[in-house]
Amino acid sequence: MRTGSEPMTARSALRARLWLSVWGLFWAIAGTAAFALAGRPGWAVACGVLWLVVTVDLTMILRHIRQGPHYQPGPGIPPYRPPDQRGP
Repeated sequence: MRTGSEPMTARSALRARLWLSVWGLFWAIAGTAAFALAGRPGWAVACGVLWLVVTVDLTMILRHIRQGPHYQPGPGIPPYRPPDQRGP
């Protein structure tokens, strides 16, 4: 059932995001090292910034997973209640 509050109550597939972030972290580290060894400092810095962004995202994903079922619901967690009806 759609309630219209999906943008406020949307739940993220945290395990999928976790593995995609690990994949991105691997490639950012590899890109930083490869470009640094190839003598391309601009690209190495770009990959290093991407490495930092992915690391922060990975930290937030792990934090949300550890916070429990509110962020990582299972089949026993009911959906959010629909908002109260207002107006006619």
